[in-house]
Amino acid sequence: MASTHKKVTVRKLDRDTMNGFVSTQFVVDGKLEMLNTAGNLVTVDLKDIKCVYFVRDFGDADDLNRKTFTTRPRTEGLWVRLRFKDNDLLEGMMANDLTQISPDGFLLNPPDTRSNTQRIYVPRSALLGLTVLAVIGGPAARRRKPSEEPVDTRQVPMFTE
Repeated sequence: MASTHKKVTVRKLDRDTMNGFVSTQFVVDGKLEMLNTAGNLVTVDLKDIKCVYFVRDFGDADDLNRKTFTTRPRTEGLWVRLRFKDNDLLEGMMANDLTQISPDGFLLNPPDTRSNTQRIYVPRSALLGLTVLAVIGGPAARRRKPSEEPVDTRQVPMFTE
């Protein structure tokens, strides 16, 4: 199997689950395209999906050990809390980059990166709300304050204070 095909477990809003494989472009025209474990192409409407779990192995992917962070995450990005239509809560880390956000849904890293679930794709239609809890890292954190910048002695002062 090509390295572009990733193992996924799809959890639908009606609590039904499906295992299969997706390519890099897995959302086409508002539908998830995947190969099921028998090798047949299956399309599922995004409005019927709660989450798509990118997993190491097929099994209990939707039984996450932790759904929230115990402490402030250290990885760079947006720390978000998602509230689903069934009032389920999930926290995760999203990329702080507008080019990485698709109009159909969000990719996020779960709180427990050592579990079977590596990433989660959440369709917008499955959510009641999304709250940004914190912006961690990024260019603003690396910027120096004006008082910390070295003074260039070669520059001729134009105005005196």
